[in-house]
Amino acid sequence: MNIAHHIERGHLLFPDKIALIFEEKTYTYKQLNQLVNRVANVLRGLGIKKGDRVALFLPNIPEYIISYLSILKIGAIAVSVNIMFKSNEVSYILKDCAVKVVITTELHSEYVEDDLPDLQHILIAEGAATKGSSLTEMMAQASQTAHILEMDCNDPSSILYTSGTTGFPKGATLSHGNVISNSYSANNCYSIQSTDRLLLYLPLFHCFGQNAILNSALNACATIILQRRFDIEQTLKLISVHKVTMFFGVPTVFIKLLNLDLPVCNFKSIRYFFSAAAPMPVKVVQNWLDKYGSLIYEGYGLTETSPFASYNHKLKYKMGSIGSPIENVEMKVIDDNGHQVQPGELGEIVIRGPNIMLGYWNRPAETAQVIKNGWFHTGDIGRIEEDGFFYIVDRLKDMINVSGFKVYPTEVENTIYQHQAVAEVAVYGIPDPIKGEIVQASIILKANQTITQEEISLFCHQNLANFKVPQAFNFVDSIPKSQTGKVLKRLLREDSFSHSSRI
Repeated sequence: MNIAHHIERGHLLFPDKIALIFEEKTYTYKQLNQLVNRVANVLRGLGIKKGDRVALFLPNIPEYIISYLSILKIGAIAVSVNIMFKSNEVSYILKDCAVKVVITTELHSEYVEDDLPDLQHILIAEGAATKGSSLTEMMAQASQTAHILEMDCNDPSSILYTSGTTGFPKGATLSHGNVISNSYSANNCYSIQSTDRLLLYLPLFHCFGQNAILNSALNACATIILQRRFDIEQTLKLISVHKVTMFFGVPTVFIKLLNLDLPVCNFKSIRYFFSAAAPMPVKVVQNWLDKYGSLIYEGYGLTETSPFASYNHKLKYKMGSIGSPIENVEMKVIDDNGHQVQPGELGEIVIRGPNIMLGYWNRPAETAQVIKNGWFHTGDIGRIEEDGFFYIVDRLKDMINVSGFKVYPTEVENTIYQHQAVAEVAVYGIPDPIKGEIVQASIILKANQTITQEEISLFCHQNLANFKVPQAFNFVDSIPKSQTGKVLKRLLREDSFSHSSRI
């Protein structure tokens, strides 16, 4: 087996079908496979072999996809590097997994240090090769045919580094079996057809973009419309011009689109909407359904689960749920002693199946902390109901302890979202010398809306227990997020956002 068999299958079955669209360029499955083969031969010519690590420090451009697939074809391991990282962060990852080759751009090559012990080559995929060698020139000299290396199910395929909100990032190592199994599950859940057109603006260095969209689309021989980054104006144009049929996003993207109050015609070509990577407020799903007549289907998982673990599917959609486990995957909720809790009770969600990573790269002790007897401990607090549907309450690390009472930010956020003046909200805990922690909220108001701290506090008191009500409301213009759209509550906690209220 090899993940890259999907691009070869597309070449054989649909050689002239459009596989990829990027800005003014289109690539058929035949052309894309030939480009992948050229890079595979470039890497082989540089001495890269099975198990060697090759880093991708690239934005969402075709060269990312081409290079990623070529690495897999020759049995090497693709290491994804966040495009927002600077020199120290990049060096840490390249050293951590002893990368031999970095494929990057002229712009980002300045963040790749020259004196890394294992790094042998820097290949520039976009821009001038002022540092390193031009990948384009090397490809021109390489053959467009290449042999694909057959891999074992448990052979590593990729290393994706976790966000590192506590301590240093860890490299979640996914196998060929992990990704192939997850791709087929995604195909089944999404019902992707070869005629579908998927918009991909989520970063390819992230597991959501890389596996849940890219590999799943190629596995179905569908068409990918690639976007460098999410930009509302350009995104809407791409949907219209290319008749996008499947739209994938994170909650903050759907919130932004809702706040624009766009007419239904903007999404008339889209048959399927999907959200993951962060909890989706129920109010947002309901508002989307009311306005556009479409459900936002939800999936749940983590980088360590490749990422798909559960799906709120068409068989029985339940608003607010993360659904039930995908095929061949088991999930349960346990207490602090590792015992399974009763339906309706809160505990930690644990997962077992072919989607569970091999482990954290060169970190057996930290791997053992999260994978116990085959079960991956997610750090997510949730519950399961009698019908087998799971619900996420919050991240264990985001839970707020107010004088011994547990406050789950997601619950408070869902309540605040029900206020008509609120566009976006993030709830987090800050230290307090008496209570241990107190609840605080940062709120973005909708255009032309005003509200006082007293008014929003009264609204919360009417809908929440007193200890759950934020002690302070900061009315802000923006909330810090990662490139994948996750709210960076760590920064909110650290900065405590001393913004004044709007009156």
